[in-house]
Amino acid sequence: MQQNILSIVNSTNKIIKDILICIENIDNYIGENKDFIVYDSNYLLLDAVERNLITIGEAMDSLLKKYPDITISNSRKIVDTRNKLTHGYDEIENVQIWNIIIKHLPILKKEVEKLIV
Repeated sequence: MQQNILSIVNSTNKIIKDILICIENIDNYIGENKDFIVYDSNYLLLDAVERNLITIGEAMDSLLKKYPDITISNSRKIVDTRNKLTHGYDEIENVQIWNIIIKHLPILKKEVEKLIV
């Protein structure tokens, strides 16, 4: 029994750490200046950020399956964004992604950091 609990904790921590790594990647890619014009004109940067957002969404989906009542703001919207980036990519504007980067990722980072065991 103890082994199963430890396994669950370890797998959950890995998922949470994956989310944090992706947030840190995005922060590093964007840099301190956080300039939308630079972001919007750099296709490599756009791809890198979107790839990390997809990973965050996939990880969040895994967490929600294990813990449907997890206390993360907009957890369902995070998964929905992943689905849109993956399947409805033509419906998302760069300014929407920028809004996520600037307004929502800092909140997500704080909330996820609190969940690490």
